[in-house]
Amino acid sequence: MSTKMLIRFLLFQLFLYFSCFIIHPSISQTFPDSASNVGVRGQWHLLQESIGISAMHMQLLHNNKVVIFDRTDFGKSNLSLPGGRCRNDKNEVVLKVDCTAHSVLYDIETNQFRPLMVQTDTWCSSGAVIPDGALIQTGGFNDGDHIVRRFVPCDDNRCDWEEFPGTLVNRRWYASNQILPDGRIIIVGGRGQFNYEFYNPRGNSAFQLDFLRETSDESENNLYPFLHLLPDGNLFIFANTRSIVFDYKQNRLVREFPSMPGDVSRNYPSSGSSVLLPIDENVHTEVEILICGGSSPDAFNSARRGNFPRASSTCGRLRIYDDNPAWKMETMPVPRVMGDMLILPNGQVIIVNGAMLGCAGWENARSPVTRPLIYNPNGSENNRFAVMETASRPRLYHSTAILMTDGRVLVGGSNPHIFYQFSSEEFPTDLSLEAFSPPYFAPTYDSVRPRIVGFNPAIRYRRSFSVTFRVSDFLGSENLSVRIVAPSFTTHSFSMNQRMIILKGVNVTRVAASTYNVVSIGPSRVEVAPQGFYMLFVVHGETPSTGQWVNLS
Repeated sequence: MSTKMLIRFLLFQLFLYFSCFIIHPSISQTFPDSASNVGVRGQWHLLQESIGISAMHMQLLHNNKVVIFDRTDFGKSNLSLPGGRCRNDKNEVVLKVDCTAHSVLYDIETNQFRPLMVQTDTWCSSGAVIPDGALIQTGGFNDGDHIVRRFVPCDDNRCDWEEFPGTLVNRRWYASNQILPDGRIIIVGGRGQFNYEFYNPRGNSAFQLDFLRETSDESENNLYPFLHLLPDGNLFIFANTRSIVFDYKQNRLVREFPSMPGDVSRNYPSSGSSVLLPIDENVHTEVEILICGGSSPDAFNSARRGNFPRASSTCGRLRIYDDNPAWKMETMPVPRVMGDMLILPNGQVIIVNGAMLGCAGWENARSPVTRPLIYNPNGSENNRFAVMETASRPRLYHSTAILMTDGRVLVGGSNPHIFYQFSSEEFPTDLSLEAFSPPYFAPTYDSVRPRIVGFNPAIRYRRSFSVTFRVSDFLGSENLSVRIVAPSFTTHSFSMNQRMIILKGVNVTRVAASTYNVVSIGPSRVEVAPQGFYMLFVVHGETPSTGQWVNLS
């Protein structure tokens, strides 16, 4: 590296150090404030005051449109179905003829939305995008609990939900999904379901999973279990306080880990959140799970009695392949339940939405947490959390968040009531959409922000490919990486199927003024990254490019 380039790099690192508001973890219930950090805590933008429905579930598709849906069993939404269409459902519990929409398709590029029609109840369901890019959504409530629904992306405004009754073997309400290396989806758990099954199965049956029965309790704190596909092809499952590696092909327990410390339940309704930290193919495979937040095991029953226990302020990291794995605990600046955790393009983790008191469920939480946190997995111990800008509105039960291709976070929802209530003094039903722009959007980073100008939208396993990008101040190849991110299906504080792969780098060459070509190698195997659509980012220092869609096969 030349002397001039070295000076630029050192100045850039100094800026990162002083601009990020890093605080020592504490258990204070108030965030510190400092005028000197204005502009480096990110920024909120209101996109839509109302999309007509509350965003309980969200999924980003590879045409930069987002499928959003709520439940159907509360009566009318605030958005009519087009052309005089109505749902006629004799099994519906509130309104058997309903001419309003309970799902929308949001277009990120135009900031517009249109109504979609779901016929059966999607309340507390799950989903995954299969390799061809279609969203497969499973289960729900009432007449929707055995349903599989499919949404195929389109650009002509003609696509809508398709429903396939009776596809599921068992009722799936509060279940979790994970896309598998062979393209199938595994569907795990749900209320009263201590088993799993597959979408697109080889044989139509369900398989017993005793671990789910063992982790259930009086409040059912093992719903929406956390699922993460591991690079060896097995499945990591976390429920309540316990976790295992599970071989779903042989219906066999491979390994059980120590219980997560503390008297805290982490799954619904105590609702912490979980991510699989980025997998780096440049180093020996090291797989870590991060779980943050939650509440006491009796939080649900306590909240029903009007007593809202303090949420947990702890996070735990677990290295899956260690010889003697143990949870390494950390402390967030504030307690949080019902938070949503997403991996940002630079590998850091944002924690957004939620409350400091109570748990998930109708009227079960108080003291909203309106300031996101950003967690740096590679930061120094006890200095990994940064506090972000305050949101203008609380997001409690039934709120969601997803990562968009431009690096912003789309946030919506919040309806802690049985029905839509807009006159509630504390927490009215929220139908809006907002975007949070993390600190890497600050103008100070413009000179080091890469801009992709050429790439191949099709990448292959173990095959090299190149990406051309422009950047004003290049910091050297050692500060450059190419990453792919799978878009998540987010609901109830869990972003299903989310994963980031840092691809193996080969070389970087300068091809013109401020223009460079980086050669990377596609993922090593399908267990590391299942086939399908991913967002591809070039990350320079800690600053990402806008993402581009690629199809991995």
